[in-house]
Amino acid sequence: MSVRVTPEGPGTPGVRVPRLVGLMAVDARASARALGLSVDAPDRPDFPSAVVDHVVRQYPQPGTEVPRHSVVHVWFDLGPGEGGGGVRERRGPVPPPGGPRRELREPGPPPAVVLSSP
Repeated sequence: MSVRVTPEGPGTPGVRVPRLVGLMAVDARASARALGLSVDAPDRPDFPSAVVDHVVRQYPQPGTEVPRHSVVHVWFDLGPGEGGGGVRERRGPVPPPGGPRRELREPGPPPAVVLSSP
């Protein structure tokens, strides 16, 4: 990951990177712009037109001091149906019958025992 850094001159103070995680794309751009920072989304070529996607990761981290006019990289949650990997649940093989699949009786008094003689 890279951060574009412009040389600091006497009139170019550093700024602290705001927390952009959790914000919508439009709000992340506005928050960064208010501090003199730019925002880039390396995996989203349509980032300038993105509005409601939520930021899930950023670099540099919030609170890092960077020169004004630096770039903050952000990544978005793609959501369902848009290629998000997520956690995959293992689907096979199925356990054999019995064991954990066997239904247990409800707790209660023990069954009566009948004794008989031959």
